[in-house]
Amino acid sequence: MRVSTLQDLASEQGIRLPEGLTDNVALQVPADQRGWFRFQRAYDAARKVVRSERTMRRIIREAAQDERAEGSRRLEIQIDPTSYAPFVGGITPALEIVLDEAKAASRDTGVQVAVVVAASRLHHPLDACILARLAAKHAGTGAGEVVGFGLSNDERRGTTANWEHAFAIARRAGLASLPHGGELLGPGHIREVIRSLHPARLGHGVRAAEDPALLDLIAENDIALEVCPASNISLGVYPGLHDIPLRTLLDAGIKVALGADDPLLFLSRLTAQYENARALGFSDSLLARLAHCSVSASLASDTDKDAWHREIDAWLAAPGSGADKSDSHLCPSSTADRPEPARARDSLRI
Repeated sequence: MRVSTLQDLASEQGIRLPEGLTDNVALQVPADQRGWFRFQRAYDAARKVVRSERTMRRIIREAAQDERAEGSRRLEIQIDPTSYAPFVGGITPALEIVLDEAKAASRDTGVQVAVVVAASRLHHPLDACILARLAAKHAGTGAGEVVGFGLSNDERRGTTANWEHAFAIARRAGLASLPHGGELLGPGHIREVIRSLHPARLGHGVRAAEDPALLDLIAENDIALEVCPASNISLGVYPGLHDIPLRTLLDAGIKVALGADDPLLFLSRLTAQYENARALGFSDSLLARLAHCSVSASLASDTDKDAWHREIDAWLAAPGSGADKSDSHLCPSSTADRPEPARARDSLRI
């Protein structure tokens, strides 16, 4: 949600927002229970203004518009329908509203908007099974369809294996397993998530860098990591940008997809994550590699992926000084045998 939209909706409904949501200062908390409580309180305060179909549709459409402005080609947006069910008649209409607007916004903006249905660790695992069955009814790969099933909220809550059945339901329907893990907890928990939930992508996963054998396991199983540098700093996972092990993950042969996690609270969208990588010293070739990995890790059709890979190659081949060959190897298992184009001049947006 845009900060301006949050302010509009709060004003319409006479809701007083915490100052931290409207002061244009990114949320910054420590990586402990107290820090997570402050983050969750801010998140819940923002979610409190979402009480109608009209508002839900506005948020989806504006998200697509903002991604178009970023230069994105596809948005895979995560939702827990139970959060909005009381205001629109249940979890089924809540999801169907999101899917319908995702399809319409995709058509109008040119940005594909697909949906990931996510269960919450704060709810009973049986609730997750209900959500998985609902998600399965809308499974697909295109705009306005459900492409995956996730598990969100504080990964320190609950026993991960308890959600195994819900994820099995989703996978049988062809949905990708997309849980969060490896942000607040380390390698041991990542192994548990891999063992129980069989992820195709792992939300965050940065703490895998602490265990070389785990890095090998992730690479061997072609599990992509959704890395969100600004979020890692705001939630206290790492003290600063140069502490984030982005290069370590890439050097291990892992598919790294940069993402913007909670732009409303952290005030940092997708292009800013590429700018963060640039600040870490990433060359044009490495930025292109990150973009190729993001495309490969997406759940879009092969036809669309091929088109976007060609766009990245064209960006990298634009006039400029030659690419650094030491950085030229592209995303594992998808573009490794592509010829290396020349270096481009401007920062990449994909």
